[in-house]
Order: sequence, then C-alpha cells, then structure tokens
Amino acid sequence: MLSVILTGLWARKRRLIGMLAAVVLGVGFLAGALALGDTLSANFNQLFTQASAGTDVVVRAPAAVGTGLDASRPLIPQSLVAAIAKVPGVADAQPSITGSGQIIGSDGNAVGGLGPPRTAGAWISDPALTPYRLVEGRAPAGANEVVINKGAALSGHLQLGQEITVETPAAIQVRIVGIVTFGDANGFGQATYVGFSLPGAQAYVTGRPGSVSSILVRAASGVTQPELAARIARVLPANVQALTGAVVTQQTIADLTGGFLSALRALLVIFAAIALLVATFSIVNTFSILMAQRSREQALLRSLGGTRRQLLLAVLAEALALGIAASGLGLACGLAIAGLLKGVFDSFGFALPAGGLVISPTTVIAALVVGIGVTVGAGLFPALRASRVPPLAALRGAAVEAPPSLRRRLILGAGAGVLGAILLAVGVTTAANGLRWVGLGSLLATVAVVVLGPVAARSVAGWIGTPFESLRGMPGALARENARRNPRRTAAAATALMVGVAVVSLFTVFARSISAAGTAGVSDAFKGDIAVVADGFGPGGVAPQLVGAIAALPGIGTVSGIGEGQALIGGRAEQVSVIDPATLPAVLDLAPAAGSLAKLQPDQLAVSQAEATKRGWHLGSTVTAVLPDGTRQALTVGALYGSRVLTGDYLLPQALWAPHALQSLDAEIYVTLPPGAPAGPQLAAVKKAAAPFGKPSVEDRATYLAQAGSAINVVLGIVYVLLALAIVIAVLGIANTLSLAVHERTREIGLLRAVGQTRRQLRTMIRLESVVISLFGAIGGVGLGLVLGLALAEAAGQSDGLTKLSVPVPQLVVILALGAVAGLLAAIRPARRAARMPLLGAITAE
Repeated sequence: MLSVILTGLWARKRRLIGMLAAVVLGVGFLAGALALGDTLSANFNQLFTQASAGTDVVVRAPAAVGTGLDASRPLIPQSLVAAIAKVPGVADAQPSITGSGQIIGSDGNAVGGLGPPRTAGAWISDPALTPYRLVEGRAPAGANEVVINKGAALSGHLQLGQEITVETPAAIQVRIVGIVTFGDANGFGQATYVGFSLPGAQAYVTGRPGSVSSILVRAASGVTQPELAARIARVLPANVQALTGAVVTQQTIADLTGGFLSALRALLVIFAAIALLVATFSIVNTFSILMAQRSREQALLRSLGGTRRQLLLAVLAEALALGIAASGLGLACGLAIAGLLKGVFDSFGFALPAGGLVISPTTVIAALVVGIGVTVGAGLFPALRASRVPPLAALRGAAVEAPPSLRRRLILGAGAGVLGAILLAVGVTTAANGLRWVGLGSLLATVAVVVLGPVAARSVAGWIGTPFESLRGMPGALARENARRNPRRTAAAATALMVGVAVVSLFTVFARSISAAGTAGVSDAFKGDIAVVADGFGPGGVAPQLVGAIAALPGIGTVSGIGEGQALIGGRAEQVSVIDPATLPAVLDLAPAAGSLAKLQPDQLAVSQAEATKRGWHLGSTVTAVLPDGTRQALTVGALYGSRVLTGDYLLPQALWAPHALQSLDAEIYVTLPPGAPAGPQLAAVKKAAAPFGKPSVEDRATYLAQAGSAINVVLGIVYVLLALAIVIAVLGIANTLSLAVHERTREIGLLRAVGQTRRQLRTMIRLESVVISLFGAIGGVGLGLVLGLALAEAAGQSDGLTKLSVPVPQLVVILALGAVAGLLAAIRPARRAARMPLLGAITAE
C-alpha cells in the first residue's frame, strides 16, 4: 500500500498543485503573522533591555495613573538622590526625568511619524545608566541647551549648533549642543529624543523644580540587584519604591505586549484564520473531485484484496504527505510574508521597529500543526464518503458524489438560517451584549449560506448564465449547463470565494456605516468653523498657548481647546477629555442631559449619560478620581451629556487638570467666527498662527467633517490588503476545480471538438463556466456580507449610542465585478489545457 500511495501521489502531482498552493498560502500567512509578532516582540524586548541594561535599581512612585505605556506616574523628591548615593553598594545615582518633547524640523514640521513617541527628558551623564551615546558635541549644560538623537537630526535636517524649537508643550528656543545615538542605532526605534540638562528638563518638561520622574541607580561591583534594592528601600519614604532594573524592564515590556502587540497579533491571526478557512473549502472540494475520479481505481484495489481501512488510510496518508510538504513550504513562505506585512503597516503610516526576523519554536509548531491538521481534516470527509461506495458499484461507474437528496441540506440550512436571523434581530435591538448575539447569528447565517449553496446553485447558476447564452451562443449555453448540472461541485468551488468576498463586503459595509455615523455625530456636535488638529497618535498635542494666540487674531469668535489624558475615575483607568467649561458650549453641542457644562466647577466632572447609567451615577453623585500626579480627589458629577463622539465619556475642567498634569496638551482646538464672517481669511490667519507650533492641521468645517471618518478608511485599506490573500486562495481553488473538471470531462470535450467546436469556443466555454461559478460565489458573499455588516454596525451603534447605516453601493458593485475578473483569471490555465488536448486521445479517454 505504501508503494501505491507514493505512486499515486507522483502520478497526480499536477492535480495536487492547487491544493498545495492553497495550504502554502494559508500556512504562510499564519506563520508570517506569528513571525511578525515574534519579531516585534523580540525587537521591543531588545530595545527596552538595551535601554536599561546598566540600571540595577529604579526608584519611583509605586502607583501608575492609567494603563499601558501612556500611564503617568507621580514625581518624587530630587533630594532622595543624595540619600540613595550614601547607601552601601551604590556606585552612582542619577535623577531621571521623562516626558514628551516635539522637535520642529528645519521645514517647520514636527519630526517623527504617526506612531512612535516623541520623548524628552534630562540627560544622564553616567554612560552605564543611559543607552544614549554622544557621537558629536557635548552634554547640555544650560537650561536651553539640548542633545537630540541622530535619527531626528537626519529627519529634520538639523545640525550641531543650530537653534531649533522644541514644544514641551510650550514652544521654546534651544540650541543643539550634542548629537546622540541609541547604542549604535540612530534612535530608539523610530522615536525621537531630546535631552535637556536637569534644570532645563525641570523647567520645561515637568515644570516642577526639585522633583524628578525616577532615580536610576548603578550597583557597585559584587552587589546584586535584589540586594541593592532592599538596602535602598530602607531609606525611602512610604510613597516611594525601589525596584530592580530587571523587574522594571519586564513590566515595561509587559505593558507593551499586553496592549499594542497583543492587539496586532490578534488582528493578524484573525485574517490568517480566514485565509485558512478559505483554503480548507478549496482542499475539501479538490479531494471530493479526486475521490470521484479515482472511484474505479479504489474499487480495483478493493477487488485485489485491499480493505476499506487500508484505502482510507492511504488517502489520509496522501493528505498527510501533502500537509507536511505544504506546511514546510508555508513556513518558509511565512518569512517573506512577515516582511510584506510589516511593509503594509509602514505604508499606511504605522511604522514598526526594524530588525532581523525572529521565529519562535511556538510559531513553527503552530504553523506545522495547523497546516497538517487542516489538510488531513479536509481530506478525511471526502475519503470517508468514497470508502462507503461498494467496489462493484464503483467499477460500474457509480458516482462517489451522488447524494440521496438535497432535502436534508434544505432543512438544515433553513433551520440554521432562521435561528441565525433571530439572533441577529436580538443583537440589533438589544444594547446589552448586542455584539455577542450578532456574532453568534453571523456564524449561523454563514453556515446556512454554505449548507444551502448546492440547493440554490442550479437555479442561481442558470440565472447568472442566461446572459452568456444570449451573448455567446452555444459556448455560453454549454457553460451555463456545465455550471448547473453538478450543483454540489459548483457550490463547493464557489464557497471559498464566497467566504472571502463576504468578509470583504462585511468590513466595507461596517466601515462605511461607522464612518457615516461618526461624520453625522461630529456634524451634530461641532458648532465651530475652524478646527486645529494635532498630528499623530498617542499622547501628542499642541501647546495650550496656541488657544490664546488664535483668540488674539482679529475676526475670531470663540476659541476652545480640548486636551486628553488618563485618570483613575471611580477606581478604573479611563481616558478623559480636558475642557474649558466657559468656552466649550460655544464650539460643541454635546446634547446636555442634566446640569450645566458651562458652569462646571474645578471640583466637578461631566459624564456621558450612557456611562453614568452603566455605572449607576446621577447628577450630584460623588466620584473619587486619581489625577496624573497621584492626587486623590472627590469630585461631584456636575453635568450629564448625550453626545460623546468628540469628547468621550468623561470631561474634566482645565482648572482641575492643569495643576496635576505633568504636561498639559490640547489634542484639538475649535474656533468659531462671528456670524456672516468669511472663513477664508481667518483660516489663513489661524494656519499662520499655528505654524510655530509644529504646523498642526488647520481645517475649515467642511474639511474637518470630511476627515471625521477618514481614520476608518486607513484601517479598511489595511484590511483589504490582508484579505487579498484569502481571495487569491479562493481563485486558486476555482482554478483547481476547473482543472480537475476538465480532466474528468476529457472524453466529453473530445466529442464536442469532433462535432465542430473550435479551440476558441472551447476556451470561451470554460472561461464562462468559471465566471458563472465566481459570480455565484461573489453574489452570495456580497449578500451575506451586506446583511452581516449592517447588523454589526447596528449592534455597535446600539452599544455606543451612535447609529447610521450606510450601504456603499459602488464598492459592492466593484466587488462583484472583481468576482467576475477572478473567474476569468481562474480559467486561464484550465481553458488553455483543454484547448491543447489531442482530439483522438480525448475521444478514446476513459
């Protein structure tokens, strides 16, 4: 039997290429996604480990306010440095200040990309306690002297000795006295760095002389980190802690891994799972056809003494061999795909750190196990079905695929569809757990469409093929009938494409609805005429002084800035917006529900109505808040509001926030103009006033509203690129099905040629058959994606209180057209191969 297996694999190697390609691509995407996660994790680990390699103990405040890398920590007294330096075993202790600093390049633009942080702090003179190395110039001495990293100098076209602007957030003029590298690299990944003298960092970064962010300690020779940390802890006050450098490094890495990297890895694995699902449909279909074509071969082996178990094991062994080969190739392909995935994110502005590719043993095992498991599992069911056919029936030519009836499919599919529809209806009408119900309903709806595919294939394929019959005559009629006569095969070939198209359509509809809802929400809330928007993601922004600069311009009405930050509200880390209550109502209509936003006091906060209901608060409720510097304060709910699209769930007055924030920034500034005043001259004046602040985006009302939903388009672009692989796999599946079908119909093709069909007509027939199959899958996918996308958008709107369904008809039409193109591409090789068949050889084929 082993000889038979090996001979059979070699004899059918061309038929298995399509399955091999599908598994290779699916496993390659999975391996690439995991490898990219491994690489990023290793690169970040290396960066953070390098950054703290010489630090044995870190002294800092124990509690962080907020979560992740953006969390803030209260400052500690600088006077502790002297006390720590006297502790036995301390070789050196250096005060450290960390914060944000935006470098303005020679062109007036802020240096740095969308994602990487823009850091500023105090220069540390001990080389063991800092990863930065002076390569040009000297260390900063005066308050207005700085060193910057080499990468920032190159990006901003800045030179040693040049006077530049740094925003911390106030725009200050400083002189570059040194250029530094991060070890041997030009910087900490893509991040920018500004190093002040300690007095300069205290004056400009924290605004608090006598306080520091932390104290970095180097141990004397022979003293371990835990031992030194224990000694230092004895001289510290109760609100300060000493941690080993290794512990702090691991905590920092955990913050990054638990947030950004986990989310990125999960996103990539989801799309890899979609690609593997599509590949599974293709493999099942291909194995089903192969089992049908090999029915006589298996019957002959049964007649010669082979048992059903042996034949079943033989097929599974073929699938296992295919899975091992494809998974190995897919793992190698994953290395290239990981680089391509990184390039995709870089091209959309999400710059990821560079570094050598890293693949962990877990990634290798996962890729091999999943690839082999999917392939063997996909081959199991066709093999079981084929093994049930009696040998004599197979020798007489009984079809392996001959099912008793489609009635069972109709009953099961209809049941799943009805139950799925009920769950979808529950999800879109229930605010609580609506997304969960929609998820379960979507799963059942997808199962229903897949199960009902063969039931609908005959009639739908006939409907799709009718125009081809009218336009192309007999080739079109034959293509239509070929697609109709085996509805199971047509549905199986189209299912892979249907799943891929359904996911693309779902994301398209969902994104358009979310974008439309966001735009409508912003339009309703934004009462201003001009918006100034800080560029980049994360805790960036512009100096609040820009508000005063704009307000001083002639012809300007009200100007109000809105900042962002994290605080502990009622025991939870929450994102908050910082507002000026006196000016906010003039620029934003937040649909007040109770209380007065304009009269919000420094000991009050405003909460969205939805969040207040969720947490059981009402007007006058007392809420405990912990502010960025660690101050704990009891606040009263002074106002409730309905619209949270621009401000989120929590509003804190600037008078409360500013004294406790290390760096207070405005993420957006809204401007109103006097009634009837033209926006053009004022827009130009605001742009000129904003230029010294890093040239943030200055937009009129129409542009701002148009940009309100643009962020989702960037994400959608990445989604399309990631889903393209699933579509490619689906096209390969259709091509493989057609190739096997052409082989199965060799004699039929020969007879058609004998009665006068030309090679060109034969190619046209096969191409049109492929287009019919592809359109069948595309239509089903678009329909399914449309319904599920609308349901998902409605459920998301129920939970967020913002709903506006939108059907992107042009995009869906393009998706259908691409489905037809996919059919044409899938038919190229099968049509060419069919046209090259020798006439007499085809007629005499068995």
